[in-house]
Amino acid sequence: MGNKLGVDEKLRLVKRNVVEITNEDKIKNFMKKGIVYCGYECSGEIHLGHLVTILKLLDLQKAGIKVKVLLADWHTWLNKKGDWDFVNKQLKHWEKGMRAIGLKADFVRGTGFQKKIDYIEDVLRLALNITVNRGVRSMQQVARDVENAKISQIIYPLMQIEDVKKLGVNFVVAGTDQRKIYMLGVDQGKNIGLQECVYLYTPLIPGLKGPGTKMSSSILDSFISIRDKKEDIIRKISKAYCKTGDLKNNPILSITKLIIFPLFEKIKIKRDKNYGGDIVYKDYVKLEKDFEARKLHPSDLKQSVAENLEKIISPIRKNWK
Repeated sequence: MGNKLGVDEKLRLVKRNVVEITNEDKIKNFMKKGIVYCGYECSGEIHLGHLVTILKLLDLQKAGIKVKVLLADWHTWLNKKGDWDFVNKQLKHWEKGMRAIGLKADFVRGTGFQKKIDYIEDVLRLALNITVNRGVRSMQQVARDVENAKISQIIYPLMQIEDVKKLGVNFVVAGTDQRKIYMLGVDQGKNIGLQECVYLYTPLIPGLKGPGTKMSSSILDSFISIRDKKEDIIRKISKAYCKTGDLKNNPILSITKLIIFPLFEKIKIKRDKNYGGDIVYKDYVKLEKDFEARKLHPSDLKQSVAENLEKIISPIRKNWK
């Protein structure tokens, strides 16, 4: 499909819904032989937070860029997410889920290449030049219990930098929580011969419980899984934080912008005639302005978001075999 699209449309797909791009000036050139990767700790359910980066990979896939998905088994273990029996089961679960979403990718298991001596030597070269403090800082939004960080959790970002090199990519997709790790690589990568890449950072969806929470499978009812049943989606969305006027910490608005609009390019809000009747938004900015101005009620938006999420998740449930 990517070969049939014009350059401008490919650029639109690459840049859509990203909050920051490193080396943006290299996008056109790198697209000619583009390879992108995104890495995932495989623990718990695949949820809407993960779907943001998966949709970004699908954008690049449509633009004709080859996709690699790193199933980061060693990273999952190093970040204390579970023992090896748990991790190995999760890898199968995650690959099955991503294929059910429609991602046509090269799925790469981390330990399949990370145990090689040249990989380990590069990680040690990075360790010679990066301070403990900077290593910990790079993990602040990623590590579990970072205040009591273990040495394993400092090795983690060094491996992530080396992954970029060994996977041979020129595009990287990541949430903004990964930014410090990759910028550490941009700064120190010369020590291991790290190639230049375009780094595309996507926003994070706040947890459904509101400000101060993140969408995480370890926090009950903070997330929506891509396997959730219709009744669970409706229940979770109806209870979700959606305070009028709060645009920054609002998970319902984030889901609308980052998941529903990229897939449907519009959203229909069903309303009683006494409250203005049905309205179709083809522009997220207009929807956000109406929400802020109290012209769009949270309960009406929630109902539409739940309906659209069911349209997205229903075929994924059916494809999950």
